[in-house]
Amino acid sequence: DEDEVNARVSPDWAKYRCHIERRGYRLDTVRDVKDHYRHHCSNIEKQGLHVYLSGYHRALARSDEDALCKDVGLRESLFRATRCLDGMKVMVKAVHRDSRELDIVRYLSAPAQQCDPMNHCIPILDLIDAPQDNLCFIVMEEWSANMFPAAPISPGCLMESLRHCIEAWKGFHIAFMHRHRIAHFDISSRNFLTDYNGRYACIDYELSRRIDEVSCPRISYSRGSEIPPETENGRLCNPFMIDVWALGVLIFRACELAEFHVPELMHLAKSMLHENPDKRPPAPSVLKEFQRIQAMM
Repeated sequence: DEDEVNARVSPDWAKYRCHIERRGYRLDTVRDVKDHYRHHCSNIEKQGLHVYLSGYHRALARSDEDALCKDVGLRESLFRATRCLDGMKVMVKAVHRDSRELDIVRYLSAPAQQCDPMNHCIPILDLIDAPQDNLCFIVMEEWSANMFPAAPISPGCLMESLRHCIEAWKGFHIAFMHRHRIAHFDISSRNFLTDYNGRYACIDYELSRRIDEVSCPRISYSRGSEIPPETENGRLCNPFMIDVWALGVLIFRACELAEFHVPELMHLAKSMLHENPDKRPPAPSVLKEFQRIQAMM
């Protein structure tokens, strides 16, 4: 059943602990969580300390320091872990072996696609198969979702963040993914990450789909973070223009967050949010216009 294999899974993580560890990744334990909070506690502002320490207090309540300790803020399909070789923090995601998500991740992480500089997929470190339960565990680098800083922030800082965002979504998603006939369907700030070392990546392919080789593709769409108007009432619509709409929303919200207003940038975003999807600019045009605006500042 297509819906079943593409639904989120909730594995018994303890059952797969040793299987994952044999591949070189240790799921977070109570000890790991305690060490994390002790190390980072001093960097948390006082007003956020109580909420932040709630996870530490949960860990303190556990007597067995080797017991698995899941981050309750994550979906059931996700678990934080550490690469045993070098201590790198990673994220492990469980998916069905026949899911569209795994199919797309396998494709994007293949050597031919990895060497393409336009590929901004989050680095995939390993795919750990569990065929007895029709599961596969995707191991990826753990990056930060704090892409856009809160106000006050300088116009240059915001434009730089937006530039990386548009380039990554254009380069990876619009130009790269669309060139390979894949639509993401869930472009949002929470699916855009940075490693704070000049790299930016896109994640989460739960809703992504391969699109058949037709000149004017049309699909029925009703999920995702941003729902464009043409998808109402079950109408068939262009999957790639759904992504352009979502990127326009992302630009608007980033500017609101930073309390930053540039008329030319707002005009660009509005064009991406045109009610008629056929009148929205394609991604290469979006990037070209954004670069023109940035050069003027």
